[in-house]
Amino acid sequence: MSLNTAQNIIETDGKFFRSGSDRLWLRAVTYGPFPSDPTPDLQRDFALIKSARFNAIRVFTLPEKPFLDAALSQGLLVFAGLNWRQHEDFIARPNLFSSARIKLISWLHKHSTHKALAGIYVGNEIPSDLVRWMNPIKVREALETLIETGRKAAPHLLFAYANYPSTEYLEPANADFSAFNIYLEDRDSLASYLGRLQNIAGDRPLIVSEFGMDSLRNSQETQAETIGWALETTYAEETAGITIFSWSDLWENNGTEVRDWNFGLTGRDGTLKPAYSTCEAFIPRDFDSPQNKFSIIVCTRNSEGRISACLNAIGSMVGGPFETIVVDDGSTDSTARIVSRQFPTLRLISIPPSGLSAARNIGAENATGEILAFTDDDCEPDREWIIRLERAFHDLSVAAAGGPNLPPSARNPIEAVILSTPGAPSHVLLGDKRAEHLPGCNIAVRREAFKKIGGFDPSFRTAGDDVDFCWRLHDEGFELAFVPGAFVWHWRRPSILAFFKQQIGYGKAERLLIEKHPDRFSKNGEARWDGFVYGGGPVRVEEDSVIYHGPMGQAGYQSITNRILPLRPVESHFQSPYTNFLFSTVSILQPAFRRWFRNHRISLPKFSNKTSDSKDSPEELAVPCGNETDRDAILAHFISNQWQAAGKSDAWDLRKNETRLLIAMERLDYEHQNILIRIWGDVRMVRETLESLATAP
Repeated sequence: MSLNTAQNIIETDGKFFRSGSDRLWLRAVTYGPFPSDPTPDLQRDFALIKSARFNAIRVFTLPEKPFLDAALSQGLLVFAGLNWRQHEDFIARPNLFSSARIKLISWLHKHSTHKALAGIYVGNEIPSDLVRWMNPIKVREALETLIETGRKAAPHLLFAYANYPSTEYLEPANADFSAFNIYLEDRDSLASYLGRLQNIAGDRPLIVSEFGMDSLRNSQETQAETIGWALETTYAEETAGITIFSWSDLWENNGTEVRDWNFGLTGRDGTLKPAYSTCEAFIPRDFDSPQNKFSIIVCTRNSEGRISACLNAIGSMVGGPFETIVVDDGSTDSTARIVSRQFPTLRLISIPPSGLSAARNIGAENATGEILAFTDDDCEPDREWIIRLERAFHDLSVAAAGGPNLPPSARNPIEAVILSTPGAPSHVLLGDKRAEHLPGCNIAVRREAFKKIGGFDPSFRTAGDDVDFCWRLHDEGFELAFVPGAFVWHWRRPSILAFFKQQIGYGKAERLLIEKHPDRFSKNGEARWDGFVYGGGPVRVEEDSVIYHGPMGQAGYQSITNRILPLRPVESHFQSPYTNFLFSTVSILQPAFRRWFRNHRISLPKFSNKTSDSKDSPEELAVPCGNETDRDAILAHFISNQWQAAGKSDAWDLRKNETRLLIAMERLDYEHQNILIRIWGDVRMVRETLESLATAP
């Protein structure tokens, strides 16, 4: 089979994966790397892995054909790992990065069409201090280059980077899914952090790419219990899967056997631990029978080309009982005829042209469900939309709930530009699971809450009604829940002209919002959100980002603040000088159009004029040392010599007088490291402190 005819084994499906037409929750276990002796028994191990209900294996290397064949014989998917010199400064030494690209291309040309191979991790946990040293944006761009390199060679495979909490900000924009290695020993902490990661992931699936418990420092029973609730929690928190670390206590790192950790489901001699039985016994629990009846309300006008797709998607949903009401707001085309003929069991209500809010209110008046769920005629709800929303209402404090609206893949360059441009409906979150605003294309509300605030305001005829609706819910003290797995596919406007017409409509609606809610807008007419506006793209480091590394870069969880929306990138196969120019032009004009029809004035974005200060160019040192040298100990030594720690968002670690330092460790191999020191100021003073470190007891 050639590369061009290879088939996808699994594909992304919104926030999840699918294999063929079936949704697939990924259950993987890491395998190796092992010492050279003894040779692992692949057939025995893979049969046991399959018996424990795993459907995938993650390896940290690029395996050869016998390994892939053995996995295929047991029906196991393989996620391979590009092992390269990522723990060294590959930005300063581009040959390291070039070698990684060549290695990836060469291996893919040999093995990418193997039927067991599902995806590639292009890196794993690049140390946070080294990322900071090399520049986070440059490291992110390097990872994106590796992903694009692999995708060109094997477009049917999935590509990602295995991140970890110390570099939350390092998400590649072009990965197929977000993957995080997480080691949390508390169930509630894991659930809470997964909520955060769902929002960092944006539109794409979230995978826990490593989770484990050491049975050397804890008992084997504790290990089994922990892995049990981790499986339950990752499934309940709507991830796309989990990877247990690891299959065996027997493994090596940089050519040396690791003997002071026992993370395996099996012992060094191959005996099965209780954690193996826990994995074997875990079966994801089906959704409970709904406690509330839903009424799905679709308001439409002149949608003859799209209404069938919307209603077919609704008809395919699980999670009944629910009713579907279509409110035809004065269509002049064949919309009503299509609905009545093709969907005779649905309730069709035809009204004179009255506007979107009025149509939604009429739908609500005729609904019989306890929960009113609204979507638009250009949306196709996921088949699990209602049943995932329904779970949010088990919390009686929740009055409304909704999830993301995801654009289907672009069919042409114009669509690719539009789905990446600012201006699409977005959710606004106050926390990881509580919303300030949910778009009207994906919102469900309790009937009593809907009535209490008087429904939608009919003065909003085309847009803005959902913003006003959510603000009034908040004013009444109601809670809005965000459910990341309850998504709808939302087709964006098909042309640039239609997109700008939509933005003009949004601008006019915002003028009405300003009149009704003046305290929620600035003097410039910009909405004052208490929460964070999500644009669909993964939350990642950009030029204006502020990264909270913690003092001296030591924070275990290093978060980020962006001044702009994390947008979706233009799909790579549509990127060209033409689409790049069009994207830049539309991105500039979109807020200008919207602002003019909101405020009757135009202001274009301000561009930064940042220049580097040549007088502040740093000097760098690379000091060889053994693997026993610890960065924390080096920092502590400098502190003991009257150096001061930096703040949590500073780009340097230590300061003394006017001299500043940034310190990182470059891991060359298991026995050798370099202490990397970047110095702004007095190099002599730094050398003196280093010399005293060498003579310290």
